[in-house]
Amino acid sequence: MPVLEVIDLTVRFADRTVLERFDLRVAGGEVVALLGASGVGKTTLLRVIAGLLRPDAGRVLWDGEDLAGVPPHRRNFGFVFQDEQLFPHLSVSANIAFGLRMHGWSKARSTARVEELLSLVGLDGFGGRAVTALSGGEAKRVALARALAPAPRLLLLDEPLTGLDAALHDRLVTEVGEILRRIGATAIHVTHDRAEAAAVADRLVEMRAPDDPGGAAVRVVEVAAPATHDLRRRVLRDGTPSDVVEFRGDDTPGVVHLAALAASGEIVGVVTMLPVPCPHRPGCSTRQLRGMAVDPAWQGRHVGAALLRAFVERARAGGAEAVWANARDSALGFYERAGFTVAGDGFVTDDTRLPHHAVVLDL
Repeated sequence: MPVLEVIDLTVRFADRTVLERFDLRVAGGEVVALLGASGVGKTTLLRVIAGLLRPDAGRVLWDGEDLAGVPPHRRNFGFVFQDEQLFPHLSVSANIAFGLRMHGWSKARSTARVEELLSLVGLDGFGGRAVTALSGGEAKRVALARALAPAPRLLLLDEPLTGLDAALHDRLVTEVGEILRRIGATAIHVTHDRAEAAAVADRLVEMRAPDDPGGAAVRVVEVAAPATHDLRRRVLRDGTPSDVVEFRGDDTPGVVHLAALAASGEIVGVVTMLPVPCPHRPGCSTRQLRGMAVDPAWQGRHVGAALLRAFVERARAGGAEAVWANARDSALGFYERAGFTVAGDGFVTDDTRLPHHAVVLDL
């Protein structure tokens, strides 16, 4: 019998329907993987189930109870975010214990639970470390331990292994699957990776966009640098310490600015291509991708994919052997789905204060 039931769920953003009459049922102790392209509503579905987003129509039931009036903190659902969202000023133990303190656990009981979870995720002895000193894989384990700490009745994992190198990713896939089975978790695991889904989950559910567009109705054209500035400012600088959108090298010879145009002629996406050497492909002719931005109203409609295709075609035609970018960690999934690989250590930029990694695609 299902403990979670999602019935006729519909979610709209402005004039775009993300989920339409979507149904899902999850049995107790079952791990279900949601597969699908970017923009089909996987994360939106998790947010509705968690109570972080109100749907336009439909119901979410737990053990027959309609959760419409139940706030997120009373649902007892754990959420593992794509970017971990650990508290940088707290130690590993304090991060894991945060939810326990909010639930009123005693210090002694909380301490024992934290030690139990550190052992479960293979981080014995890490409790006193600063989370800012952790590797990518260690941070993923801490995020999982924190979500599991209050013994949630449902665990929601939103692409929890994004941003790791291939070897570490594959190792953690196995470990996460073993952990979920060991504790008998009821869970929903979002991923774009079919092999990952098969290793972690008991059942796979394919998600598609309501209209299954297969691509954006946009035309990619070359533009001058100033035409990219408004979108760069609204998308790339929102919530960051800097509002500078005139990148160094914008107007040098060989630089190409591409824009995705809607049928109305409105610019809904931009990207810049520079003939800059890639530190991870010495001696190769490379092009750097920089400043990709998609209008928020058009995100999830394959505009970024259309820009990336045009960028790669232009680079290949110009004799490039590889293309690369310094990508925000939150966008690594997009690049990995397009065939890029993560290269080198992560870093935080001065202008955004956000974590980045270099990504490379060999042509």
